[in-house]
Amino acid sequence: MKGDTEHWANRLAALAAASEVPGASLAFRSGGKLYECATGVLNTATGAAVRTDSLFQIGSITKVWTATQLMLLVEQGRVTLDTAVAEVLPGFRVGDRRATGMITLRHLLTHTSGIDGDLFVDTGRGDDCLARYVEACAGLEQTFPVGDSHSYCNAGFVIAGRVVEQLTGQVWDRALREQICAPLGLTHTWTLPEDVLRFSAAVGHGDDGSVVPAWGLPRSIGPAGLVCATAADVVAFGRAHLTPGALLADPAALRVPQVDVPNPHCGGRQWGIGWSLEEWEGHEVVAHTGDTLGQHAALWVLPGLDTVVAVLVNGGRSAEFQHRIISEVLLDLHELPVPEPLGPPPEPVHVDVEAFTGTYERAGSRIRVTAQAGGLRLRTEPTGHLASLAQPRTLELTAVDATTFVGRADGDPVWDAVVFENRPGGTSYLHHSGRATPKTG
Repeated sequence: MKGDTEHWANRLAALAAASEVPGASLAFRSGGKLYECATGVLNTATGAAVRTDSLFQIGSITKVWTATQLMLLVEQGRVTLDTAVAEVLPGFRVGDRRATGMITLRHLLTHTSGIDGDLFVDTGRGDDCLARYVEACAGLEQTFPVGDSHSYCNAGFVIAGRVVEQLTGQVWDRALREQICAPLGLTHTWTLPEDVLRFSAAVGHGDDGSVVPAWGLPRSIGPAGLVCATAADVVAFGRAHLTPGALLADPAALRVPQVDVPNPHCGGRQWGIGWSLEEWEGHEVVAHTGDTLGQHAALWVLPGLDTVVAVLVNGGRSAEFQHRIISEVLLDLHELPVPEPLGPPPEPVHVDVEAFTGTYERAGSRIRVTAQAGGLRLRTEPTGHLASLAQPRTLELTAVDATTFVGRADGDPVWDAVVFENRPGGTSYLHHSGRATPKTG
């Protein structure tokens, strides 16, 4: 390696400063050795320093923890991946009666249920919050028929967490500690703010660098995104997925591809059980990212190289920063180049864009696509419960091929990819941020 922990602490600090990240924590394990370092501040208003034992919100990486909980129950013979959710939760229903009976645990864990699932409703702080959340799903519509495609679904993982509660007889938070945290000896992994506040904990920061007004999401979102942890604990969890018997008898079962992703340019090309799946230079990459209120996290597991990397941040240009970190770490450890995000082609691609213009809508988001000289303009407007949590965003889109476009907001160095899918005789979709958003007008 180029250096020891001091080397990585210096690189972490330099890259954080370059991407205007207030604070960051990095941990990685390779060759049997764990490296940890931290930089910056937990809170720009107080100046409290980030330490390696500081907790950050890991957001949607929590979904892999929830998937692992369910897979433990599958290995115990309590259910199968193809058990219908309604068999375990008799009161479960969504807006489509037929879909209600068809949705299985596999559909939940692979984002293939079709549920229009960005439901961020607060159902209280009580131990019944997940049960009440599942009741609130009764009005959710389908963005596509069950199993027909892939669309990132937060609601699906809250429902999965409620299944864990039903099968274990414990609230999800307690089951998480008993199923995962205790066996792995994770002392700095928690879900409730009253537990997190006993430690050195980060707060999120907005685009302007100020502290966000709300610290975290409601407890009802727990199984989809409420784990808080140190980078080292996240690495230990990732490492368990390389070690049969550490948690699961067969952790590789979660890495078996289940579905192709319609937009493969913003993450993995396929999805497993809870994991996003990719390949870099012939090496299997199992990963997940997480974003909450001003905090961002990423976890990469490379089974063939016995390497696990986690980086946690509390603001700034997080996507740029995380890409630079993983690129340096893997190049140093294994001389493995990390692919650059998809960007504009060297020569303009001429596409008839009129077929893609219009309004696309799903729970929590309305997207308006208009034609302009040289491409398209995409305007995303948060709606419903998300209207108070997110800001509108505009992307100027440039064509890469007949259905793929890239764009980025002003001042953002990282390109976002958008894929349009026009289904002859059926619904057309816009695939962005992992979601399939149907065209409504």
